Amino acid sequence: MRVSLSKSDRSFSVVAEQPVLDAALDAGLNLPHSCKGGNCGACRARLLQGAVRYPNGRPLGLSEAEVNEGYILLCQACALSDLAIETVEISTPETAVIKRLPSRIERVETLSHDVLGVFLRLPAAESFHFQPGQYVDIMLSGGRRRSFSIASPPHDSRLLELHIRRVPGGEFTERLFAENARSALLSIEGPLGRFVYRHAPGVPMLLVGGGTGLAPLKSMLRHIVENDLERDMMLYWGVRGERDLYAHDELEALARRCPNFRYHPVLSEPAANWQGHRGWVHEAVLRDNERFDSADIYASGPPAMIAALRHSFELRGADPARLFFDSFDY
Repeated sequence: MRVSLSKSDRSFSVVAEQPVLDAALDAGLNLPHSCKGGNCGACRARLLQGAVRYPNGRPLGLSEAEVNEGYILLCQACALSDLAIETVEISTPETAVIKRLPSRIERVETLSHDVLGVFLRLPAAESFHFQPGQYVDIMLSGGRRRSFSIASPPHDSRLLELHIRRVPGGEFTERLFAENARSALLSIEGPLGRFVYRHAPGVPMLLVGGGTGLAPLKSMLRHIVENDLERDMMLYWGVRGERDLYAHDELEALARRCPNFRYHPVLSEPAANWQGHRGWVHEAVLRDNERFDSADIYASGPPAMIAALRHSFELRGADPARLFFDSFDY
């Protein structure tokens, strides 16, 4: 079966029971997407021709009204026939080049009780161009893959920095935490994702991260600061407790060094002596800020955080066209 993109002459093959998004990525087309779990709606596309089915039922990120308007979620939809779809297409060469490359784990750092910093070295003979905010997939056996955001900036790409949280029972993360993974060989695919930094001189940035959703925001921060780009930036980072603030010292040092950067850690389960923000991270942002008319907003974290943020921020004046998000499940 073939899937055609309405705004170009591009098309790609898809087999039965294969999500349309996976087929597009396999064909080297980096269509808009984020969580891959059917929660965030980033891969929403209009179905112009053909039929699809959802093996696990209509995904949470797609409303009944959107279904009636002809929209599908590419990460969950499986083709029943040839398809014609309308979606945002790749506009720059940098985002269009997806590569599958071998990589070696150069070093592993324990960042917290359940987060590792994993640094990958790519082949010296291969170029790997990405934008701040993008991610890579680590390829596992049987064609399975795990997605991790790149925490390092493009100008420092000798090693790709990933923040990997331990998932109980997770095939890849359990092995990574249990073994000495230094020098292990991995196969990666990327760069992937449309959650990327957009340079807009003079426009303030509000960054909101949940857990390891800090990783793509860190890539953006380093890109801006280390390239002397002019942006006023404010970061809210939400985690459970103080032991989960694995980049706290680094971010505080950055705030002391850069007068145009402010950092606010937020704890949902703080100890009694915690003096900072408490509760859910998006609620802390709402308490501190009355309106969001003037800022570019970048948010990265679990689907529930992104859903709450999108709804409440738009009620406070946020422009949906300037709200960029990366939603993922652990």
